[in-house]
Amino acid sequence: MKHHRPRKRFGQNFLHDQGVIRGIVAAIHPLTDQHLVEIGPGLGALTEPLMAALGEMDVVELDRDLIPHLQQQFADRGDLRIHNTDALKFDFCSLLSGKTNNSERLRVVGNLPYNISTPLIFHLLGQAHCIKDMHFMLQKEVVERLAATPGGGDYGRLSVMVQYHCRVEKLFSVPPGAFNPPPKVHSAIVRLTPYSEPPYPAKDAAVFARVVAQAFNQRRKTLRNNLKKLLDTSTIEALDIDPGCRPETLHLEQFVALANAVAEVND
Repeated sequence: MKHHRPRKRFGQNFLHDQGVIRGIVAAIHPLTDQHLVEIGPGLGALTEPLMAALGEMDVVELDRDLIPHLQQQFADRGDLRIHNTDALKFDFCSLLSGKTNNSERLRVVGNLPYNISTPLIFHLLGQAHCIKDMHFMLQKEVVERLAATPGGGDYGRLSVMVQYHCRVEKLFSVPPGAFNPPPKVHSAIVRLTPYSEPPYPAKDAAVFARVVAQAFNQRRKTLRNNLKKLLDTSTIEALDIDPGCRPETLHLEQFVALANAVAEVND
């Protein structure tokens, strides 16, 4: 299995740099009473030190050809629970079913396939209530979008939606040479910590998501144009927001205010 050929259709780039692995484990700081789940363990490079610290964890791996390797590698190293399924369809909260400690939440880690990283993050946001934190290896540009502030080109729908649900911390960058095969892009480690209560709670989370998506539907157009089917100009002005501005200039609380106004109109 050491000669397993990384599969492009699974977006496989296997991490091998021990310095980077140590840095990720230090950032996660796993403790024995915590419930970790790793997405895409691959050949177990990150799984190995995590299992050494924890003795048990869950992993979600789509490539069935990797399952025998993982089973053999960790056969006598504790309880590695392998879920051979698509992380995009997996119910992560189900891992907590039957637990006596209702306060327990998952810690999610992974070197995410770059081709599905954004939809996977949105999938996890929908289950954020049962997640304590997330540590991900992502394309560096995606991490910059996650952590972006208003006014820049990186700031968009992904920034607003993730920052509504989570505190975002870019931890460190990772060069292509840390992987086999080396990707054509640089990577970075990010920590996402879901809020127990959003700093600016929306009256209706679904309406908030719709408003943000509509606002960024055409970035070069103004709020007046992008939101005309949801709010009239006078209502936007009443919120002390310029209808002529572009969406990337708005702060999170302003998007929440717009969404709350839409929710009130729909009541």
